[in-house]
Amino acid sequence: MGVRLHRTWATRRLTDAVAVSDRRYRNNVSSTMKRLRIALGLVGAVAVAGVIGYRLTGMNWMEAIYMTVITVTTVGYREVGGQPSNGEQIFTIVIITTGVSTVLYTFTLGVQTVVEGQLREFVGRRRMNKVIEGFRGHTIVCGLGRVGRTVINDLVAHGETVVIIDENPDQVKDVDHPVVIGDATLDSTLRAAGIEHARALVAALEGDAENLFVTLSARTINPGLFIVARARAGESVAKLSRAGADRVVNPQDLGASRMASFVVQPNVAEFVDVVMHERSQEFRIREFQLQPTCWLVGQRMGDARLRDRTEALVLAVRTHDGSFITNPDPDVTLAEGDILIVVGTQQGLIGLQEALA
Repeated sequence: MGVRLHRTWATRRLTDAVAVSDRRYRNNVSSTMKRLRIALGLVGAVAVAGVIGYRLTGMNWMEAIYMTVITVTTVGYREVGGQPSNGEQIFTIVIITTGVSTVLYTFTLGVQTVVEGQLREFVGRRRMNKVIEGFRGHTIVCGLGRVGRTVINDLVAHGETVVIIDENPDQVKDVDHPVVIGDATLDSTLRAAGIEHARALVAALEGDAENLFVTLSARTINPGLFIVARARAGESVAKLSRAGADRVVNPQDLGASRMASFVVQPNVAEFVDVVMHERSQEFRIREFQLQPTCWLVGQRMGDARLRDRTEALVLAVRTHDGSFITNPDPDVTLAEGDILIVVGTQQGLIGLQEALA
């Protein structure tokens, strides 16, 4: 619990820092763009004034435009007509003074805007890479579509640290989590997301082939990684499992089964909805793995009296061989590595967490 709270606190600190940086950057960009628009307007005004002024001196429209351009740009290629009058000379001096200053100012603002954007992108990328390098036990989510966003929201609600991979910069510009822009099927992109130190990976890209490549690459780089892959076609489930996915989920099939459950067994479906998806704070289901130092190791369920101690109900025990003991009898002896599947209120689950420490 303490590690999870620390990761949640660190993630929030990072989110706040990124948000403040983004606000400052947007304010600077907005101010610069406003000044740039004003400067471009001044350049346009000088150009219009120059054309009209030279036209009034007797030049035709083409000559007036030509004189304005070579004057403002200080090219001085060739003047139109003979010796200019004193009035034309004074007007040219005014156009040169105002035109050159506004053009230089506009050019400087344009360069500043480009350089600031590139510099911020470079610095932001370096800062983000350094933050990701410090993560341990985080979850990588590949693909920020509708499925990916829902997965991220649930992970964050459970206190998990999330790193996102997506190759579309516009898709991730509104998120407050560490992001790696790139192709998730490439090893270099996965390494940039800290896959060597990640705890889990969710392959939620649009195509089954892409999720297959991600699964293969991730399993090769980190053999101990827990991988959940999305599948669109039923025939892809077996392929993703063979590629190394620990769990394969077809959102369409799950959604259809859930809809049918609301028709056939609405009360059961709603109860599962409450405890699994936390639409109510009344009940939740959690899992707790027994560590070697846990006092429950070697104890019988009846002697542990977890229901009396924490008001949390043990629904099942998953043993080291992967089998489930549902509604365990009081004589069931708990062993190191067993996983307790428990339902209870938030207060009861916190009490159980403290009791297991």
